[in-house]
Amino acid sequence: MVFARWDPFRDLIRIQHGLERLASHGPQGWAPAVDLCETTDAFIFTAELPGLSREQVRIDVQENRVTLAGRREARVSCEQYHQVERGHGEFMRTFVLSHPVNAEGVTADLTDGVLTITVPKQPVEAPRRVVVS
Repeated sequence: MVFARWDPFRDLIRIQHGLERLASHGPQGWAPAVDLCETTDAFIFTAELPGLSREQVRIDVQENRVTLAGRREARVSCEQYHQVERGHGEFMRTFVLSHPVNAEGVTADLTDGVLTITVPKQPVEAPRRVVVS
């Protein structure tokens, strides 16, 4: 018998992530899973977009906001679905970042159904020292 330590915070975080994904679903009821991590000089997004081509994905960056949008068509035309676990239709996810970003330096790569977006941070200006005369 294996005992697992119960961590109520882990369960709450899992529930919160599930609710956030439900709230972000578009009209067809799906949104891609996205991981967002921060390094010292950039934000890095990793999104699962199996079956989508580069032409089906749009990335917009404005101020400190990144929007990922696109559309996935249903693979099979069907009169009646008995089970649907792979979402299709349009999706849109918007992320507000905690630091100003350099929109001109954003790069994106779609490989094997995984989209990686690198959003460089805007360099922080050093405080200006004023000499008293």
